[in-house]
Amino acid sequence: MDRRLLTIIIALVAVLVTFLLVSLIGGAINENLKLEEVGLLRFVFTGVGLVIVFIVYWLTRSSGAWDVGTREVVYMAIGAALYAVFSYLFNGTVFTVPSVSQVALRPAIAIPMFFGYTFGPTVGFFTGAVGNMFGDALTGFGLSPQWSVGNGLVGMIAGMAALFADKKKSMNVVLIISAVLAAIGTLLYILYPALANVMFFAPDEGIFGDAQITLFAGLSVVIGFVLVLVVRFAFGKNIDVAAAVMWSMLGNLIGIGFAALSDIWINGYSPAVAIVGEFLPAAGPNLIFAAILVPILVAAYAAMRQQTGR
Repeated sequence: MDRRLLTIIIALVAVLVTFLLVSLIGGAINENLKLEEVGLLRFVFTGVGLVIVFIVYWLTRSSGAWDVGTREVVYMAIGAALYAVFSYLFNGTVFTVPSVSQVALRPAIAIPMFFGYTFGPTVGFFTGAVGNMFGDALTGFGLSPQWSVGNGLVGMIAGMAALFADKKKSMNVVLIISAVLAAIGTLLYILYPALANVMFFAPDEGIFGDAQITLFAGLSVVIGFVLVLVVRFAFGKNIDVAAAVMWSMLGNLIGIGFAALSDIWINGYSPAVAIVGEFLPAAGPNLIFAAILVPILVAAYAAMRQQTGR
């Protein structure tokens, strides 16, 4: 069997096994981490996500971007550990975003984006998927393996910039796709602005999960999209920074979109609730963090490599 194919299969199996172990062990330790009746369905969509990753690999398997050696394995472990810890630190009720489910401000999302762009799509996927699963377990609110796969897709797609020899041209395609996805999500918010924010309770104000999704949450993807464009053109001469931010944006829109849409079947949400109530509040802030934090990480790593000569 081709070595590259074997390493991809091992990485995907490792993600699935990790998810199963975290679910079993976490559920035995903490009641909140037990998978409910729809737990099997969550893993069905986890499998769908893993198949999507494999299909993307297979279609682009000639690219060396998928190579995994000892160096990449080390970065997988470091990236997943960092993402788990920082997800735990920021994934609390203090940083909750108005939504129909538990969505929090998560600056840590910059970690799988950076690791994916810098070290390749396999590293990015493992960092996002495994790191998010452990982060959820540490937080103790509950496990949603299909959302962890969505986080993995964020990192993987950020790393797909390496599949293209001309990064500048690839960014034009990314821009068009991202604009369409952002427009669709925002249009649904305009059509359904009165969706209830079921995670927000303020008894003193008579609010018991019936407050509307805020204007910021509804327009956050547009805000993030504009910020990413500003960074893309401000760093026009620094292709690495511009490409990292653009591909990270696309990764968030597709990865978080996959996770949110899975809840149409898992939680019984309508498409409007899934997009307006989950996708926009999660993906929008992620784009803002992509615009702010990813350039810092990419520039810092480039400076470190220049100093060390590596």
